[in-house]
Amino acid sequence: MSAATPAASTPDGVSPSASNAPATDSAKDVTSNADQLILEYLRARGLKEAEKSFLEELERKASATDDKGKQPETAATTTISQEELVKQLAIFAQKPADPTQNALKDSSSVLQELSSTGTPQNIQNLISSIGQVGAEEILSLDPTDKHEGFRELEAWVDGSLDMYRPEFRPILFPIFCHFYLDLVQQGLREAAQDFYSTFSPSISSVHYSTLNHLSTITLPYHVQTDEVAQRFRTEKYTVRMSRSGFSLLVGWLTEGFGGEPSGSGEGFAGDKGRRGRAAVMRVVNNHLRFDVTSSPTTSVNARAWEESTGFLSAVVPQTNGSTTDANAFNQSKGELKLGPAPIPEDLRAETERTLQDQAMVDHDPGARYDLHYARQAPPPGLVAPSLSDLPPRPPMFQTVDVKREVEKVRDMRKRIRLDPSMLNNANASTPQGAASRARALPSICAYTFHDVGEGIPCCEFSPDTSLLAAGFSESYVRLWSLKGEKLKGLRSDFQSSSIRDSSSLSKIREKGGSTTRKLIGHSGPVYSVSFDPVGGSATPPRYLLSASADATTRLWSLDTMTNVVAYRGHQNPVWDVKWSPMGIYFATASRDRTARLWSTDRTSALRIYAGHLSDVNAVAFHPNSLYLGTASSDCTARLWDVQRGSCVRVFYRHDDIVSTLTFSPDGRYLATAGEDLAIRLWDLGSGKCVKKMTGHTASIYSMAFSAESSLLVTGSADWTVRCWDVKGAGGPRTKSRENGTTLTNGATEEHPPEKEETESNETTDLLATYPTKRTPIINVQFTPRNLCLVAGPYLSPETR
Repeated sequence: MSAATPAASTPDGVSPSASNAPATDSAKDVTSNADQLILEYLRARGLKEAEKSFLEELERKASATDDKGKQPETAATTTISQEELVKQLAIFAQKPADPTQNALKDSSSVLQELSSTGTPQNIQNLISSIGQVGAEEILSLDPTDKHEGFRELEAWVDGSLDMYRPEFRPILFPIFCHFYLDLVQQGLREAAQDFYSTFSPSISSVHYSTLNHLSTITLPYHVQTDEVAQRFRTEKYTVRMSRSGFSLLVGWLTEGFGGEPSGSGEGFAGDKGRRGRAAVMRVVNNHLRFDVTSSPTTSVNARAWEESTGFLSAVVPQTNGSTTDANAFNQSKGELKLGPAPIPEDLRAETERTLQDQAMVDHDPGARYDLHYARQAPPPGLVAPSLSDLPPRPPMFQTVDVKREVEKVRDMRKRIRLDPSMLNNANASTPQGAASRARALPSICAYTFHDVGEGIPCCEFSPDTSLLAAGFSESYVRLWSLKGEKLKGLRSDFQSSSIRDSSSLSKIREKGGSTTRKLIGHSGPVYSVSFDPVGGSATPPRYLLSASADATTRLWSLDTMTNVVAYRGHQNPVWDVKWSPMGIYFATASRDRTARLWSTDRTSALRIYAGHLSDVNAVAFHPNSLYLGTASSDCTARLWDVQRGSCVRVFYRHDDIVSTLTFSPDGRYLATAGEDLAIRLWDLGSGKCVKKMTGHTASIYSMAFSAESSLLVTGSADWTVRCWDVKGAGGPRTKSRENGTTLTNGATEEHPPEKEETESNETTDLLATYPTKRTPIINVQFTPRNLCLVAGPYLSPETR
């Protein structure tokens, strides 16, 4: 708006040049009147600096006009920005009953309130020329209020007592986001960018990805169409506080009490402080929901305050038409059957008979223990399902079922026992300490892909470790024989009538062959592969599933090396596919926000699990096949009843996308991880978070439990494999690990790591870190005998 034209109906316009002398004289009169009005207003507000600057600008304008002579057609007009005009016109008048409320909020009573507060008539005339709008609306457009309000809120949080500071800090993030989105939506792009650059470093690092996304929202249209922005606009952000902490917050918002930093002058009691607090209060009233707990502040862990915030009302399903928190929802779903799946008695009897026969033939002295492993007692405290609880399966067992159960027993007897508790009091510099490390940590065999072109999104080892499959961005799947055997399919020129027995089948196999095969059929990048588990570790798998960006899941026969079925139903890319432990069913996860259950004999889905608010990134079956776990970009994981299709648990604590999950073999725990670089361990029975494990410095791609469920191994984009103690208490590490145990990247007390590693956010349950040169680990698996297999593509230094 031109300083010479106070008409607020065109606030960012420029006064047009006069086309004749009378018009010019009239413009001069208007100019002088407007200048006088603004000067009187600035004096009434006591804005001496603004008055001085305005007078200097008028003098410069007058001198410029004298130098150029009377040239009304070409004389330049001095303009002020809309931001400056708003700051000059923004008026805040306290209500006698409530000093934090603006008496000028109601448009119909603005002029009456102005006259009662002693505002000069000239200023009243200027306000009335704006139109039917109250000063509250003008005030909301002032970007300095949000800047000042957040600065004061941050100062109040940092100036609070140490016991309250962890409780208050989570409120900074939602208010920062709403202030930024308000500025963008009002078209104040430069003010929004300045606000972002000034205050984003003070926000917790767990919100990095959200902040990075917000920085791309720069236009009002973006706010209206962006999913994250609309989520902030339409949903209430839950903040957990104690009663005393909430009272302190209300006291600061209403009276400006508490938390004043030293040397702050008038603290939060000035006019700027009141206006800043009013801006904060608008967000608090309209967009925040407070979960006030009766627990004392000192009884809650400092990390728990940050973990209990977020959009709880949207991600937790409603119970009886009302929204509850995750704990209340989980408790309402009752007890789960988490015990091991039973096997039919006739299959168990045949397994025991086969074990006895093998023991006599092999003359194995340890075979006398096999029957003990075959009839193990279920874990205490878990309810075991019955055969009728399991999904439908064939009524008769086959030879492959017996072989699988026999080999499962033999694996249990010959398994390497991993006990991380051995490291608690071990000294690595002694022989006893070295022996303890060997018993506590697994042996890890790493496979590295070289020259992979566009990349390998996924890979998996077969249960018997004879095959490795990888999905490629070039839309194909490749198989490798890990035993060096040639992979042979069937010739295409044979007649099915010629196949009479196994010997005739071997005659129609391909001649020659190689140790690797390419499976072509998808028309988009392959994001997940999964070997069938029917044979277990006893026999090679016969089928392979693959999921792709072409929205299909394909079943491949490893006998013929061909595609057998294409399963269609998802409308978007399929991110993950997993077999059920019983081998008949499989589940898929898709960008269409659903997971689906399929069986190999039908081309349509049996169940659709809908409820997530964003992409379902990963799926995993519980060891007894009764439940299905899903991980989503809505920062939650869910547990579903496989047969009923209903959600029975919601796990909400992550601060970012949940990209992977896995169940412990004993059925008690679920581990989830993702883009917030944290691993969370959940108790399935109660649905509560057992602990949070941190230490990775990049996205976590894959996780696996050891057979005893005592150790968790993770693979990450930070080029490391890390081992975690599941039973350990955890918690932040306050000093270097004692007794010479392994530090980050394999360092010990005798060989400390680099400085940047010692300052990481590792928790005490991180047992060891195994670095690679430049290989992100995309898959981690344990064999039945507790050998850890990992794989990933090598990234050359030239790779961008």
